[in-house]
Amino acid sequence: MKINFPIISFVVVLIILAFFFIAFELKKPKAKEIIPIAVMCAVASVGRVIFNFLPQIQPVTAIVIIMGICFGKHSGFMVGALSALVSNMIIGQGFWTPFQMLAWGLVGLIAGVIADMNLPKNINVLVLYVYAFISAFFYGLITDFWTIAFLAGESITLRIVLSVYSAGFIFNLMHGVGNVVFMLVFYRLFMERFERISQKYGLGKT
Repeated sequence: MKINFPIISFVVVLIILAFFFIAFELKKPKAKEIIPIAVMCAVASVGRVIFNFLPQIQPVTAIVIIMGICFGKHSGFMVGALSALVSNMIIGQGFWTPFQMLAWGLVGLIAGVIADMNLPKNINVLVLYVYAFISAFFYGLITDFWTIAFLAGESITLRIVLSVYSAGFIFNLMHGVGNVVFMLVFYRLFMERFERISQKYGLGKT
């Protein structure tokens, strides 16, 4: 029996995305909880379009991480997934879009999980910067899998896997360095404003 890896992987990713979107909807978020998600999704999408000439160096991942830290793992996932979808409406949609949605969504979700660990402040900041760098490789691990499935067709081999991931290493490295730079620029700026917004409007993590 022949296995069509591109179609199967595409369907599996769509199912995973549907699970997270349904889980978020079942929480019945209020309008005041949805507004920060919509605003940061717009900011991340615009940032991606502006830096599209440098596809591996863009502020999206840093923004998604900060959102997950401030407003929780579910909000982080939604901003990550929707930012990929919205920005691709301008940059270009394709079968790779769900993979980008899942990758950025999980980056935001994991950031929220790290924030919930309640580590000492100094250690927490250091961990988040390290995570910002590592998340680039995690993002590449998921998005590059589409390339692997497409090239493999009906047979995934170790040679294809190694060639794709090794070819993407330098791009993931650039992405990781860019993430750290953008975190240095945006972290304190956004954190201070998000904390004031949370206190003023009584927003918790979702």
